[in-house]
Amino acid sequence: MRVHHLNCVKIESPLGSAIGHCLLLERGGRLTLIDSGIGLGETVNPEQRLGKELIEVTGFRFDESLTAVRQIEKLGFPATAVTDIVCSHLDPDHIGGLADFPHAVIHVSQEEHDAFKGGDSRYLPQQLSHNPRLKLYAQNDGEWFNLPARGLDLDITAYLIPLPGHTAGHCGVVIKDNERWIFYVGDAYYLRAELDNHNHPVDQLATLRAVDDKLRRESLEKVRQIVARHGKEIEYFGYHDPTEFIT
Repeated sequence: MRVHHLNCVKIESPLGSAIGHCLLLERGGRLTLIDSGIGLGETVNPEQRLGKELIEVTGFRFDESLTAVRQIEKLGFPATAVTDIVCSHLDPDHIGGLADFPHAVIHVSQEEHDAFKGGDSRYLPQQLSHNPRLKLYAQNDGEWFNLPARGLDLDITAYLIPLPGHTAGHCGVVIKDNERWIFYVGDAYYLRAELDNHNHPVDQLATLRAVDDKLRRESLEKVRQIVARHGKEIEYFGYHDPTEFIT
């Protein structure tokens, strides 16, 4: 399996720069995407697709070349080669690109999909209006380093790791790459510095964006413990920290 790191989001705000760190897993011409960033439609009509207020509050900057589909085409693959997309959660900056791969199966936790369908204003219903095929995961059926895990229905060894709080069904994603694990923590932290600095200034933003801040803090502590115990055995990163991005 070949692992490609893609930056599919550009954010510039008073808090600094941020990215959207997605993964593309390639094996035998078949592709799996982990989160999908900002999509083509949002780069063409950002205010119509995302809304002016969200753009201004977040600090999104739009660049068609950063969309997952354009980066995948640049690697020499058609969009149809993406057969599966795993979503850590369904916030707008993580799933805008789903519509660019209309034939892909979308893998997401049941709790997250329920929250999306329940009308929470943080979500944008139009981002799933293309009616993709969904594979929902409701039950923990295993463990990963003593954390509850949900095995993904893929042709690789991969799990959703429930890390709720940022959203109701937020999950990390772990993938086995040969004998090494990749641990993508999604938005369990915004910056890696939060692992060591329990009072990092970005914590205020994380608290503001959390649907359940107590659960968010518990999930972050789980990530801290995994890194403390197994950090040398795994590759780990979040979605937004530009210092973690590997080209």
